[in-house]
Amino acid sequence: MYGRASTRGGASDQHVVRLEQVPRWIEQEPLSPSHAHSESDASDRAFADPLTSLSGSENGVPTPGTSSTFHVDHDINAKLYIWRGAPWVLEVDAVVNSSNEGGCRTGLAKVTSGYDLPARRIIHTVGPRYALRYHTAAENALSHCYRSCLELLIEQELSSIAFSCIYTETKGYPRESAAHVAIRTVRRFLEKHEDKITAVVFCISSATDTDIYRRLLPLYFPRDKNEEEIAATKLPSDVGDENGETVISERKIRISALPGTDGSSIFTQPVSGNVTPSYRSITIKRDDSIDGLVDPAFMSMTRDPDQRRKEQWEKAAQAQAGWAWGRWLGLGGLGTPALSPTEQDSLHGRFLARANAVNLTEVAEMKILYRGGVDVDGRPIMVVVGAHFLLRCLDLERFVLYVVKEFEPVINRPYSIVYFHSAAALSVQPDLGWVKRLHQILGRRHKHNLHAIYILHPNLGLKAMVMAMSLLVEPEVWKKVVYVERLSDLFRYVPREQLTIPDFVFQHDAEVHGDKTLGYDSRTRPVATRRLLGSR
Repeated sequence: MYGRASTRGGASDQHVVRLEQVPRWIEQEPLSPSHAHSESDASDRAFADPLTSLSGSENGVPTPGTSSTFHVDHDINAKLYIWRGAPWVLEVDAVVNSSNEGGCRTGLAKVTSGYDLPARRIIHTVGPRYALRYHTAAENALSHCYRSCLELLIEQELSSIAFSCIYTETKGYPRESAAHVAIRTVRRFLEKHEDKITAVVFCISSATDTDIYRRLLPLYFPRDKNEEEIAATKLPSDVGDENGETVISERKIRISALPGTDGSSIFTQPVSGNVTPSYRSITIKRDDSIDGLVDPAFMSMTRDPDQRRKEQWEKAAQAQAGWAWGRWLGLGGLGTPALSPTEQDSLHGRFLARANAVNLTEVAEMKILYRGGVDVDGRPIMVVVGAHFLLRCLDLERFVLYVVKEFEPVINRPYSIVYFHSAAALSVQPDLGWVKRLHQILGRRHKHNLHAIYILHPNLGLKAMVMAMSLLVEPEVWKKVVYVERLSDLFRYVPREQLTIPDFVFQHDAEVHGDKTLGYDSRTRPVATRRLLGSR
């Protein structure tokens, strides 16, 4: 019998279910067809043995010579749990929320705090819409949803997760087809990462889903040899690749040696009949080897994605161990591994897509970051106002999206940054790990095309912080810092008419240097100053 949620304390309907209270898959017994359902809940119906009730064999006897690709594995089966109810009451490391607006693209996932739930984290993912003509695309997108959630679980150094059904009726996905994808994807992932995951809970909320999972689970998680042998005749013809994704043979690419080197071709595609592939002779000016002609980034795509993920996790674990002392000093996540240029471009693209899809008006109104004019050499200017950076009033995630969106038109060619440190405090600041992550998101174009960072009114604390960032974060960026003590010196690099300067910057400059001849910027409004003073 599947586990059911029950309230604690009688009067209160708030309850928490610990993992040990949830039945394991290996504990499930086939329900007798004659078993009468409970009068209190018609959804607790009995089901026939799935291995003898399915068609495809005669009297439940498998066809000789067949074998299942999903073998009995007691260790994996012990990690699988079945829960009849919503996942929100389960005390696990992470629960999965299927959403139409998850802040990410279909097939991907993002993680947030668990807030008031028993779970430590909530992983949000967006399932695909289903159309029969795009059946394979929908299957692979749904498989990516489950894989992305499990990958995030490991990246967050968590080990137990509860899945509700990611597919939804509003998106038209057939329930049984989706259940096949869900179960086989989880099975394949557990085969590769068994040591990193302790529990996967399938949460079932309806009688229909209960019936489906009751019939399909023995196909992918057989509990004994008898189930494995019988399930071999019941599995669909397409059970996906080693990751559980559907494979389209026509789209496979095989890479072999160059023409003329070993008498074989560089690209070979399946051909039918007696057709012999022909190649035009080419002049090779570089190294006559495959490594000299094929982009390493492209070649890396042929590697097992799980192997790449494993290597990334191992690098991250080593880096975090090496930087453990950094957390004590408030250096944050400086131990995160470096990203390749391809990974940086991909990360930047994802954040830019999210930034263009959301309304960031409230961040823009804070006037932390805005476009200026051009410097003396015609390079565009981005202006940053340190005193407006108020962490207690700012959603850092949305601020990062705003930064990516505002920098995008600028970073494709040389540009400069002007930072006003006037009246700013270093006591409230993001850690250096956050700064490093921001550099990774902005990508390599930002680092390559940045000409200079002009810092106005620096103090010793800021200079020490910049020195730390030049050593630990991004030396290529922070060695371009130019300290400017007074406004009149800044105007040697950036003409005054090219900058919108808050009034308090002029006031600070006059108080520190006694130079009141510069006056105030007539283009600014006193709103920013009043907001700053009111926040103190």
